[in-house]
Amino acid sequence: MDIQDIKNRFGIIGNSPVLNRAIDVAKQVAPTDISVLIQGESGSGKEVFSHIIHQMSARKHGSFIAVNCGAIPEGTIDSELFGHEKGSFTGAHEARKGYFEVVDGGTIFLDEVGELPLGTQARLLRVLETGEYIRVGSSKVQKTNVRVVAATNVDVYEAVKKGKFREDLYYRLNTVPLRIPSLRERKEDVNLLFRKFIVDFSDKYRTPGIQLTPDAQDMLMNYGWPGNVRQLKNIAEQIAVLERERVVNSSILSKYLPVEHVSSLPALVKETSKEDFSERDLLYKVLFDMKKDMVDLKKLVVELIQNGVNKGTFEENSPYINQLYSEVTPSSAYLGEEQASPKLTIHNPNQSVKSNNDYMSYETQDAEEVEESLSLVEKESDLIRKALRKHKGKRKAAARELGISERTLYRKIKDLNLD
Repeated sequence: MDIQDIKNRFGIIGNSPVLNRAIDVAKQVAPTDISVLIQGESGSGKEVFSHIIHQMSARKHGSFIAVNCGAIPEGTIDSELFGHEKGSFTGAHEARKGYFEVVDGGTIFLDEVGELPLGTQARLLRVLETGEYIRVGSSKVQKTNVRVVAATNVDVYEAVKKGKFREDLYYRLNTVPLRIPSLRERKEDVNLLFRKFIVDFSDKYRTPGIQLTPDAQDMLMNYGWPGNVRQLKNIAEQIAVLERERVVNSSILSKYLPVEHVSSLPALVKETSKEDFSERDLLYKVLFDMKKDMVDLKKLVVELIQNGVNKGTFEENSPYINQLYSEVTPSSAYLGEEQASPKLTIHNPNQSVKSNNDYMSYETQDAEEVEESLSLVEKESDLIRKALRKHKGKRKAAARELGISERTLYRKIKDLNLD
């Protein structure tokens, strides 16, 4: 039997290469007796492929049963699969056979196998490896000869890594993996499927046929179809029953297609901001930046001196130098408001300084680097005195100049005995 015969027999519509490949794998694995794990999105037709495997196997005359593992409560799943003895739990008024006992010699299709509890997974693994199981409430080992075809719409390997699915069971089920393509992967089959469903529902409900315009066909083809073939079938049924216009264009069709909530925009990546750094990281960054800028500042001053700066030139450039210095020193936002740095003052033994005009006159081209005091107490005292002198003793204005609160200034004056 070739692939087209299989399509005709099981009602499969489509000519997509990925679909044909899946049918070919099912055809090859069917005559064997090994376990198969069918993977695919919900509504893509996994159960149809389980029927293909069963009907083309030597067990085709045996029983076939499909079990939705996700629809059975965790407390009763063991009883459903393996049976139970009378009185084994509350409500067990009589003994009951499980699916593995009823389907002996046939095929059991475990849909949504990823939903099985870990305890049930251990029981299933024993059945797959030895063909043995024990009814709930019994101590007697029973044998069964059942072929297991499992299916899931989740990434089982990811569930294994998260500890939600047994690794040994995964490899035992996944002897032959069979992947069913989603409808998005076989866009060329969408309109074929839609026409088939429309014809079926028009015959069923005795309604006139539906014809799609080219723009509607493009819309169908490019839609995401999160529900796959099942969703397409439901849309076709709605249109066949509800739509009065028998020629459907894209505007009419859009009324039946749910809005897709998947955004095509790029994913936003959280940017690291300064608030994400620790206080120590911020302090280091400020200090390193300050060191670099101080080096540049020294180079600028030396260059000015070497180029023969006279009094007028220095007067002209000193505001720029002081502004540069204030910009490169750590602000109170990083080092605390009580550690704000003063403006730059340059001293040289060979240079005279006029404090009343706040500038320097240079008598020589030589610059000499003088080591200044690094005492924070002395710096603070000096800064506070200068601010108070500048504002003629007005503490509120001085505090604003220093970048600290008036209360902090009062406390500093008292602590440093500056009264």
